Parts: sequence; structure tokens; C-alpha cells
Amino acid sequence: MTRVRVAGRRARLLTAATVLSLLSPLASCSSASTAVEACMGKQAVSATTGELEGTYTGEAHAKGVKITLKASDTGTGGTLTVRNWPTGSWYKSELGATFDGSGTWDVLSGTGSDEYGHVQLSFTEPERFLQDDTLDSLSIAKDSERMYLYEDDDPDVCPTFRLRRT
Repeated sequence: MTRVRVAGRRARLLTAATVLSLLSPLASCSSASTAVEACMGKQAVSATTGELEGTYTGEAHAKGVKITLKASDTGTGGTLTVRNWPTGSWYKSELGATFDGSGTWDVLSGTGSDEYGHVQLSFTEPERFLQDDTLDSLSIAKDSERMYLYEDDDPDVCPTFRLRRT
């Protein structure tokens, strides 16, 4: 009878150890925040116009894309120029898959419904775009050495459309 109890305890301990070893990788799965942080930096709740001003070049699926943000003397944004920017479906027949253009930008801090800051883009050239017909809102990630603008489309992986300030 004693051998049965000892064997039963060993079996339960072995089962518990096996279950714990199978669950431990789940603890290391990245959350939305750490997926972004791992490849770009911490998601920013806010950023100033001065922090964001500069030229950003594309990485991953944004390779070849370039955006330059220039601050205005007043306000929370300024002017922008883009090269090889993705065209929305409405204008693809006119402009092709990408376009070169210009417009304005504003930086918006995180709010209750959207906890992270983002840059809102408004294109006026080559012609006025309909809202949401191209990528016109970019999230912000930064750390002590890097500043990124990116499309926040899948919070569980590193964003594939990301632009790093050069």
C-alpha cells in the first residue's frame, strides 16, 4: 500500500511539473506593449512637435517610404512631405500603389479611449484625399535612442509598417 501511495505522489508531481513546463512559455508571450517595445521602443502616451520633427525612413513593409515632418511656429504640428506613401483604394487607379505628396500633421496625446499618442496626417497634394483613404494616422514609439512612427494594426507582433527617424 505504501508503494502505491509513493508511486501515486510521484505521478502527480511529474504531472504537475509537466503542466508547469508547458505553461511557462505562455508567461513569456509578448503583450501588445512588449511586442512594440521589443522592436521599436515604448509606445508613447504623448510627444511634442519638437520631438517628432525630422525625417523618417521605412523598415520592413515600409521599405522605400519616407516622411518628413516640419514643425510650425505655433500649434502642435506642421507640414509634411512623403515619398512612396501607400495609396488608398479610391486613388489607386489614378496614382498607382504609392504616391509622393504633401500636407499637414498634428500630434495628438493619448486619451481615455486611445491610451497612446499618435500623429494625424492630412494630405493636400497631389490632391485632397478623402479621410481614411490612405494611411493617415501613425502611432508613436520611442526610447532614449530611437523614435518611430508606425501603423498599429496587430498589437501582438512588431508592426510591419514602421518608419524610423534618421
